[in-house]
Order: sequence, then C-alpha cells, then structure tokens
Amino acid sequence: MTSLAPLSRAACIGGGVIGGGWIARFLLAGIDVKVFDPHPEAQRIVGEVLANAERAYGLLTNAPLPPRGRLTFCASLREAVTDAEWIQESVPERLDLKRRVLGEIDAAAPADALIGSSTSGLLPSDLQAELTHPERLFVAHPYNPVYLLPLVEIVGGTATAPATIERAKAVLDAIGMKGVVIAREIEAFVGDRLLEALWREALWLIKDDICDVETLDDVIRYSFGLRWAQMGLFQTYRIAGGEAGMRHFLAQFGPCLQWPWTKLTDVVDLDDALVEKIGAQSDAQAAGLSIRELERIRDENLVGIVQALKAGRGGEGWGAGKLLADFEQRLLAQASPPETPDLSAPLALVETRVSPAWIDYNGHMTEHRYLQVFGDTTDALLRLIGVDLAYVEAGHSYYTVETHIRHLDEAKLGEELRSTCQIVAADEKRIHVFHRLFAGAPAREVATAEQMLLHVDTKAGRAAPAPGTVLARLRPIADAHARLDVPPEAGRSIGRKREPVIA
Repeated sequence: MTSLAPLSRAACIGGGVIGGGWIARFLLAGIDVKVFDPHPEAQRIVGEVLANAERAYGLLTNAPLPPRGRLTFCASLREAVTDAEWIQESVPERLDLKRRVLGEIDAAAPADALIGSSTSGLLPSDLQAELTHPERLFVAHPYNPVYLLPLVEIVGGTATAPATIERAKAVLDAIGMKGVVIAREIEAFVGDRLLEALWREALWLIKDDICDVETLDDVIRYSFGLRWAQMGLFQTYRIAGGEAGMRHFLAQFGPCLQWPWTKLTDVVDLDDALVEKIGAQSDAQAAGLSIRELERIRDENLVGIVQALKAGRGGEGWGAGKLLADFEQRLLAQASPPETPDLSAPLALVETRVSPAWIDYNGHMTEHRYLQVFGDTTDALLRLIGVDLAYVEAGHSYYTVETHIRHLDEAKLGEELRSTCQIVAADEKRIHVFHRLFAGAPAREVATAEQMLLHVDTKAGRAAPAPGTVLARLRPIADAHARLDVPPEAGRSIGRKREPVIA
C-alpha cells in the first residue's frame, strides 16, 4: 500500500506538542516527513510523541495501515521544505515569529506546495500579508492530540485561493481527519472561541473558591462532556427541548441569557497567587502521574470513546466513530493484495492489540471481543480467497453458521494479539476452520475457535456453491492444510460424518 493521501512528502516546522502530533499523523499515513526544529531535545520529544501515537493507533484500529513514512530531521528550514508538498508550520503563537518563519518557508518551498499554519487564533490574512505567494497559505488548526483527534479547522485569508482550501480538505480527508472549512476568518476561529468562553468562566470559579480544579473537571467529564463528545452543543440542546425540539428549548431557556450569571465579559487577573493556586490544585489532581503517563491515559480513553461511537447506530457509526469506520473501509479497499501465504502451517492472518474498549470489570479482554478477533480472522481468510467487500456487494458471501470458542487464558490491556487459521475441511459450499489466538510476548495461547462457514446467495437467501474463482484460491490452502494434523480440540461442537473435499 502506498501513502493514504494524494501527496507523499510533508515538512513540519516545529516539533512540539502540536508539531509532533502532525509529524505522527503524517508518518502513520505513509507520508515521508522532514522536520526542522532548533530545540536541542527535538528528536527525543518527537520520538516520544511518535511512540505514543503508534501505541494509540495499535489500539484504535487493526485495519492495514500503509508502511510508515520516513522521518528525517534537517539542519535548516530550507532543507526541510525544499521538496515538500504540504508544509505545516507549528512555531509558538507570536505574529512576528510566524510571519518570519512563513516568509522563509514561502521563499524556499516548491511553487505548488500547500502551507498550513497551526495557529490557534491569528488571522490568516495577517500571516500571509508579507508573502510572495499568499494564495497557498491557510490556517490548519488541529486539536491535541493531532494523531487521534480528527478535527482540523481550515481557514483561508483574503488572498487564499479557493483551490488551496479544496486541496487541503482532500488531503485531510484521505488521512482520516475531518477538515471543516470556516466561512469567514475571525480571531480564534470557532473551537477556541468556545473554549475561551468556558476557560474564562472556569478561572473565575477557581479564583472565587466556588470549587477546585478537580471538582470543575469532574463536572465536565461526568456530565455534558460525555454528551458533547458524540453530539456537540446544538443537537444536545435540541433533545433538551423535548418533542417540540430546538424552538421550545430556546423559548424556555433563552431568557436565562439575560440573567447576571456569567463573568464572560470580565477578565480574571491571573496574578501570581491565582497561578500558584491553580498550579498546586493541578499538581494534587495529577497524583504523581507524569505528562507522558497522562497522555497515554488520555489516548486510551479517546480510543475507547471513538470505538464505542464506531459501534453506534447498529454498527453504522456516529460522529468520530463513523469517520473512523469510513476511514477503515478506505484502508481495506486500498490494501495491497494479500501475499502468497506460507501453506506449511496455519495461516497467520490477524495482528492487533487489546484495546481499552475491550476490557471488562476484571481488567481482562471481555468475552465477545474474542469472537470479534476470530471474526476478523475469518474475514481475513475470506479476503485471501477473493471474498472481499465488492464480492459481498455483488450478492454472495460466506455466513458463519456455527461457532465454538474455548477460553484458555486472559488477555490484558495493551497486549499484542496474533491469530492463526487452519482449514480443517472444505467443499464447494462449506469451509470448516480452526483458529488459535495468542497474546503477549512470549506468546501464550489464550483461546481457540472452531467455525463452520456456509457460502450463500444473499439475493436468493439460500446456500449456493461458491464460484470457480473462489474455489481456485481456496483449494490450494485446503489441500495443504489437509496434510497438517487435525487439531485435537476440533470436533467438540462441529461434527463431521465424512471428510468434505473440494470436488
């Protein structure tokens, strides 16, 4: 598989929290990235961010990602951008600094390169004012962590070409991100405008000793934060209006906006005493966890939420979960054809990790996730013999008509999982498979699954022989596996009166 995006080379100027996230997002999409950051610890910092990103992606999806792009640290900005197709500037939020850096990028970058700024609030018109080629500059404002949160606010300035915005949106879509185009430039754009209002009110609540920082965070994460994660603000309030909807909500609660509840127009004085007060409470809340530990906890929680949203609406997905599901479908569609497998042993078909969303109350992988991994193994076998999404859409498939799972050991959070598949027997309508699931390193067997698959004509709603093209791929595997020992555990649930063979 090649790069996901319609580009293969990117440059990142700045490798801090946001820049490092961009680097990871591009690399994991198969894009080569050159980095310029004069910070003496830049390589270490970026390396740690990338390690967290790879861990998070391993938990988020087992869809086949392209080979990771090449990472190169450059000694100069010019070296980093000289052949880049997308350049992402992520230097500190100072207009003079950003103008100077963007000017250097503009002078050294290829004429058709896209230039995105990670600014959180500066106007793109101000950033592009002194550029020779301002039409290719735009704001690409992401959210931390960039490698997991998919949203990017795309904001053009007065000189930004419409084609630039369209190209940027297409690239972001291709790498699994959600590029939202903001219609008019405004300081702080949309997301930070909302966050600033909440942040300002939160600072007053701490200063006035209404609550401490942990209580305030609890109010958010145990209530409206959960609603916002999957439905946003306006759709949440539409539901709050009951059957009469948004108009009733506005009529009922609109007058409250006139009440003197808020201090949004009054700026809190962040003097030394308040800074120390907030800092001490934040230290206590962290309970000794390092920033990297907190990042990993955050990533696991985000993965769990996104995967839960992916399963929403009966498997159709919702919000960020639907975005992930659609992205995985593209990954599967773009995946390279399966290589000729080693037929001298059971097929090694699936490698994944135990996700946070897979853990039960005992801290181990919950029962139905074993079935999910075994189902993924069966799907991988079917793709190997040509039963892919296009085949299913054409009206034929294999249905699992019987399954027997044995649970042998416990798989724990974050452990690597590997499953194998042995074809016990097959004929023109049936495939009898035996899967083994291994966890950890060194690998230990944690479960087995025996399944009978039946080929069906989905339009007719009945079993039907598989076509010759599928049988031609299935037969060599079945013949080779017929020379293997039949697993001694096989047959406990799926019995056979005779040994089926492919005619």
